[in-house]
Amino acid sequence: MQDNWQKYLTEAFATFAFVFIAAGSVLANWKTAGGLGTVGIALAHGLALTAIIYSAWHISGAHVNPAVTVALWATGHVKTLMAVGYILAQLVGSVVAALFLKVVFVGVSPQYFLGDTMLLPGTTPGMGILVEAILTFFLVWTVFATLVDKRATGGFGGLCVGLVFAVGVMIGGSFTMAALNPARSFGPALVSSHWGTHYIYWVGPVIGALVAGFVYHFGFLKRHAG
Repeated sequence: MQDNWQKYLTEAFATFAFVFIAAGSVLANWKTAGGLGTVGIALAHGLALTAIIYSAWHISGAHVNPAVTVALWATGHVKTLMAVGYILAQLVGSVVAALFLKVVFVGVSPQYFLGDTMLLPGTTPGMGILVEAILTFFLVWTVFATLVDKRATGGFGGLCVGLVFAVGVMIGGSFTMAALNPARSFGPALVSSHWGTHYIYWVGPVIGALVAGFVYHFGFLKRHAG
């Protein structure tokens, strides 16, 4: 059994890697005058998450996302103290990633807020919460179905979760820039002091994650166990 400090450190590093690549892809798209495009940004998110899950799963479970941790905690898969430690580690990793992004993309316009997520024109806060909740529901359902459920075919969970995240960015990018992960927004928001709609990227993902976690846990895992 791994020591807890190894798990926390892994969550911090994994979240650092994810936020640096995810937010960095937004900044790189600006730097290359749209060279990545929506598909490129989505693939950056999805491929990064896939690689991170495969490299960190055996140590910490590769949550890399406070919403995922909350869903696993609420359904009894993670104990309270560990869940708190995971979330703190994820937020620290996100902040460190944003600090590095500030150094690497020093010439990027401040209006991009270090790649932070934001509502795009025509999207209301309510719609933003709904989009984030729905897309995070798909993400967390996939986590439970492919990584938590022991009946799942082994070896494909990381790929499935990464693909769902990539598709989520493709769809939600035009509404909320598709965080699906509070830590994805937290570091860039803190370092760039961009708090206007930050609450959306906590409320939406946590609601979606909890609904997915409860439905899968009690509708499939518990029913199967019974």
